[in-house]
Amino acid sequence: MKYMLLIYGNTGTWDALAADGIESVYDVHRGILAETRASGELVAADGLATEQARVVQVKDGVAAVTDGPFTESKEVLAGYYLLDCTLERATELAARLPEAPYSPIEVRALTQPFDE
Repeated sequence: MKYMLLIYGNTGTWDALAADGIESVYDVHRGILAETRASGELVAADGLATEQARVVQVKDGVAAVTDGPFTESKEVLAGYYLLDCTLERATELAARLPEAPYSPIEVRALTQPFDE
């Protein structure tokens, strides 16, 4: 089964991680990436930028486009891991992420692909 770990955060999260030492944060991510790559569990993983981000919502057939989200928001989606593993393993990995003590990590199963 495929699971997505959705990493959320905000300015407080980034400040706390920077205080921990940003290189140690990256080291944890590099370790998890290497481990899940070696085990064949890693499908994809990336951080997400807020620069040039947009929110699109259609109302009455018209697309409303706004800038954002911004890191000053309550929470923003900051990155993800897409893993092929059990729910227990995905949960264990989510708890190991350096962001987990400061912001929520969502663990979500993927559903059937749209084209099937």
